[in-house]
Amino acid sequence: MQLVIVESPAKAKTIEKYLGKDYKVLASYGHVRDLPPKDGSVRPDEGFEMDWELYGDKQKQVKAIADAAKGADRLILATDPDREGEAISWHVRELLAKRRVLPKDVQRVTFNAITKDTVTKAMTQPRELDQDLIDAYLARRALDYLFGFTLSPVLWRKLPGAKSAGRVQSVALRLIVDREREIEAFKPQEYWSVAAQMAHDGTDFTAKLVAFEGKKLDRLSIGEEGTAMRAKAAVESGAFKVESVETKPHKRNPQPPFTTSTLQQEAARKLGFSASQTMRVAQTLYEAGAITYMRTDGVQMDPSAISAARAAITDRFSGHYLPEQPRVYQTKAKNAQEAHEAIRPTDFTKDRYGSGDEGRLYDLIFKRAMASQMASAALERTTVTLRDGTGQHELRASGQVVKFPGFLAVYEEGQDNKSDEDDSGLLPFMKSGDMPAKKDVTAEQHFTQPPPRFSEASLVKRLEELGIGRPSTYAATIQVIKDRNYVRTEKNRFFAEESGRLLTSFLERFFPRYVAYEFTAGMEDELDDVSGGRQEWKALLEAFWRDFKLKSDEVMEKKPSEVTEALDEFLSDYLFPPKADGTDPRLCPKCGEGRLSLRGGRYGAFVACSNYPECKFTRKFAQPGGSADGGVDESLGQDPETGLDIVRRSGRFGPYIQLGEGKEAKRASIPKDIDELTLEWAIKLLSLPRTVGPHPETGENITASIGRYGPYLAHNGKYARLRNTAEVFDTGMNAAVSMLADAANRGGAARAKAEPIKVLGAHPTSGGEIKVLAGRYGPYVTDGTTNATLPRDQKPEDLTAEQAITLIDEKAAKGPVKKKAAPKKAAAKKAPAKKAAAKDGDKPAAAKKPAAKKPAAKKAAPKTTAKAKKEAAE
Repeated sequence: MQLVIVESPAKAKTIEKYLGKDYKVLASYGHVRDLPPKDGSVRPDEGFEMDWELYGDKQKQVKAIADAAKGADRLILATDPDREGEAISWHVRELLAKRRVLPKDVQRVTFNAITKDTVTKAMTQPRELDQDLIDAYLARRALDYLFGFTLSPVLWRKLPGAKSAGRVQSVALRLIVDREREIEAFKPQEYWSVAAQMAHDGTDFTAKLVAFEGKKLDRLSIGEEGTAMRAKAAVESGAFKVESVETKPHKRNPQPPFTTSTLQQEAARKLGFSASQTMRVAQTLYEAGAITYMRTDGVQMDPSAISAARAAITDRFSGHYLPEQPRVYQTKAKNAQEAHEAIRPTDFTKDRYGSGDEGRLYDLIFKRAMASQMASAALERTTVTLRDGTGQHELRASGQVVKFPGFLAVYEEGQDNKSDEDDSGLLPFMKSGDMPAKKDVTAEQHFTQPPPRFSEASLVKRLEELGIGRPSTYAATIQVIKDRNYVRTEKNRFFAEESGRLLTSFLERFFPRYVAYEFTAGMEDELDDVSGGRQEWKALLEAFWRDFKLKSDEVMEKKPSEVTEALDEFLSDYLFPPKADGTDPRLCPKCGEGRLSLRGGRYGAFVACSNYPECKFTRKFAQPGGSADGGVDESLGQDPETGLDIVRRSGRFGPYIQLGEGKEAKRASIPKDIDELTLEWAIKLLSLPRTVGPHPETGENITASIGRYGPYLAHNGKYARLRNTAEVFDTGMNAAVSMLADAANRGGAARAKAEPIKVLGAHPTSGGEIKVLAGRYGPYVTDGTTNATLPRDQKPEDLTAEQAITLIDEKAAKGPVKKKAAPKKAAAKKAPAKKAAAKDGDKPAAAKKPAAKKPAAKKAAPKTTAKAKKEAAE
């Protein structure tokens, strides 16, 4: 018997069908072990020796693999064809060797697609494990561990509120923070554009003023209204004739097939997918055999795939759409060993696959791959120059037409930030001497715009340009800074949160080298040298650790007050920008005597007055210059019923209003959609909840209020969401009854009909559709037969198909929960017998002694162990 090891059960089931009865295919369910999250797992003083710990939820699977290995003649390690896949194979081999069940014949097999031809061919071309790739994995894992486990304690003690730092995630966060700084420092500049709306032979077009009073104009040349009006008048009074018509042919070539990073970028632009969502869906398509491996830096396609693509083009289009010779693209990957074939369909005769997110992503991959082998698009650009009789003023009109669409008939790459210059319109046929009719002249005011905030697509692109991290880890890196609440997203753009900005400032001030773009990119190059066999991995670690440990110890010895004082100076321009009236920006606005400075508190940094406790002025760190809701209390007036003052204040969770003092005080948060807070609004907010009236069917009151998730209606335990704060006070009985009824029909009344949080496709064994649902006791995943609760640290929207299958299979393996008789008291007190220590030193993570006769509900939830978890640390 030949034992084959892959990562996922879906992959295992498909491959076993291809290989036949002599093969047994088992899944490792991703990584099987990792460095324990505690001090000493990597020991630099002992030559960077590492301790490995078996995942608690992998013991059963590893035992199954070990049992199968006892009767196997040959072990075939067929995990994914990248560094992480090589690492999983290495871990499995090491575990089996320590348990003395490793077959004598051990071989490594890789394939780029899960099709019968590809898999069976790969089985005839085995190789040894690639030690260089394993060394690169060990170096990365040790680096990330040493960086995180050395720096995080420094953060916890010196920077309250900070959660963690990572070798790559901190640099990605710095990119977002630096962009925020650029936007804040940006000074908009006024400029004007003058254009004439013209017509010729019945076709309208626009001509822009490009020369005025004999001088050529650039975008910012006309900087004020006076000049703009003079220019407008000159165009209005001038008689403009066509001076020249210039027509130039232009070709556009197709882009290569997708790599990991370009797929993430295009899926974000065209489908609105996050990087992690793109990778989850791509993983499902790969395991189903629909596309090739989705973690790749390569842009080339296999010759047989190129032939298939060209055949598909011939079937769909005329011969003009097929270039004479196949297109060959060169990879930009810095390390050829990690550059695999581009992402493409495994079968070019299938232009559709799956439905929902899978279908949309497959469509994108199919079209991009096919377009990459199509003919260039032929365009024609026409520029018409018009000049008035004086020769002092010049207009220019541009247009572009597609003469032959070529690859554009299938696919056009998206853009992150589109240019204002649009020359895609059609122009009428004109020749020198023609005088088009002038219909209108406009002068428009503009202001220069700051650089745009990063989207996921543009952040991935920038990381790749700088050589920071590797494309296969970008999704996990971005997810980490989101999960840590260092950033937030609004309209698909990243905004730096207070905690993210403070952490970045701390690292820039005390660890500048380790968040420098050049250093991080250089480290990636060195790690690539390790995987290419050009550098020894322990030498790389030694060079890093020597300087990093000294710097960490130096910062750890500083007092928290010294750290705060240094950050106060470092952030001075941000926290205390110069005031327009020239007064001292650090002067306390409340007492008028104290000096403002940065302080560190239990919940993070804030700005406070030096006269504390006499003056208790504070403001949040995220309110530079105190321009927003500062710490000065503002009286809005008196409550007409009680005569007490209603005061606007600022707290740790934002601005709020308060009526009265002490324990009897009444408070209400200020909703974000209230532009101007008045006494009338304050009285309304403090009066909530508002009674709309008795429901006509039940007689019980309907109420309107504002909760944690916004404004809502409530009646008899049922809820309906309102659109804004105004509706809390304006919604009448008829509208309220209708909204509550609609909410109940959508699932508010019957929870069984609730929409799933996520649908992950069919289960490979049961065939049932895997859904993530919100349950009474928390989110869970089901295939219609087995329900499995999600681990506490797992976000339901981030659950992958692989993780879901693992949870369902593990729950199903335990069987249905059996009803047990009530345990006797004596039995309940009896201590359970101790388990023998695990062989080979691999201690199960969070392994607990099984409590005798306790209900199943008390068992610990399984940990998330997808392969992406290994990449998150980067």
